[in-house]
Amino acid sequence: MKLFLSVIGLLMVVEGLPYFAFPEKMQVLTRQIEEMDPDQLRLVGLVSTLIGLAVCYLAQRTDIF
Repeated sequence: MKLFLSVIGLLMVVEGLPYFAFPEKMQVLTRQIEEMDPDQLRLVGLVSTLIGLAVCYLAQRTDIF
């Protein structure tokens, strides 16, 4: 549970940093995302998820990191 809460906290830090550091650019990016085709947005989400899973797997199962 401790690890889970640490991961959630770190996720919130990483998600919040761009909005804190570059609020104007994030507004532009948010508008661009709103205009994306849902299928394209779904593909971006899938690829991002798969990359994240691969990084987690490599971090846990190998000595690469």
